[in-house]
Amino acid sequence: DGVVRREGRVWRRRGVVRAVVESPQAVALASAVRELGEPGSLGYVESVRSRTEEFCGASHGSRDLFWAVLQEEARTVAAEEPLLASFLFSAIINHKTMHRAMAFHLANKLDGPSFSNTLLMEICNEVYESDLSFCPTIREDLMAVMARDPACTRFIDAFLYFKGFHALQAHRVAHWLWKDERYPIAYYLQSQISKELHVDIHPAAQIGPGLLMDHATGVVIGETAVVGRNVSMLHHVTLGGSGQSHGKRHPTVGNGVLIGAGATLLGDIKIGDMAQVGACSLVLEDVPPSSTVVGVPARVVGKPTAAVPALSMQHDVTARPSANSSNPTTNPPDSPTCL
Repeated sequence: DGVVRREGRVWRRRGVVRAVVESPQAVALASAVRELGEPGSLGYVESVRSRTEEFCGASHGSRDLFWAVLQEEARTVAAEEPLLASFLFSAIINHKTMHRAMAFHLANKLDGPSFSNTLLMEICNEVYESDLSFCPTIREDLMAVMARDPACTRFIDAFLYFKGFHALQAHRVAHWLWKDERYPIAYYLQSQISKELHVDIHPAAQIGPGLLMDHATGVVIGETAVVGRNVSMLHHVTLGGSGQSHGKRHPTVGNGVLIGAGATLLGDIKIGDMAQVGACSLVLEDVPPSSTVVGVPARVVGKPTAAVPALSMQHDVTARPSANSSNPTTNPPDSPTCL
């Protein structure tokens, strides 16, 4: 009847997709994918993370196992929900490499009436082909979502649907263009990211790999802000400036930092490695490494319960008793206190 049926369901039209499924290389990669474990489990993510170097390789053109993981996930979802088969084929299955699929997806997210998705896709591909560092960075960003957000059960969940991930990848393209002194296109991308995804990141902002912007709505990151590796932040976080000078005027966030929803960090301040900022806090001064700050204005109230709070996503604090407290047992040392 001109269709492929898998487990009693119509999956996809006969021909193109069958060729992808039945090619020897695809079969071998699919077998390797199944050895990684059950999609959505921690073991599945760790199996992928342990093979990062193999996945990234030296060239965007390699048919790597990590991309095969996403393609196999897409085939599985297409079999489960045939109404999405065409979308999954055009967005993931039809692309030989991850960066080309990423360019296609971003272009369709961020195009405008006077700037077509075809032109935008060409720009993204040009950037990706010009800098091989995008290869491992996209994967680290994607694995960060999978490892830290329990709502993400497959890699394609973040790749296709999570706007925090989309905003971050679009910013990385805009940042490359900014460094290449192509300021008008970088500003155009920033404008489209803000309009379509409700995330406002200046193209000059420096963001390390492995950032998770959970929910992401309302996140604002200013021009001279610097964000380290493996940072996690929730919605409505602001890394804002202070003053009118053209020099460094935005926060520098260290590695492994967790920033709670609605937190505002202003000025040229430093947030130490593995620190934690409580939700809705106003931070105006430096934060020591491995400490937790809460309040308006924020003050140190203890230390995180995890060595790397950004990875644990645990919004608790090991409290310290107040020096002025008449009853020290109210907040005993090392007792978890919810923020």
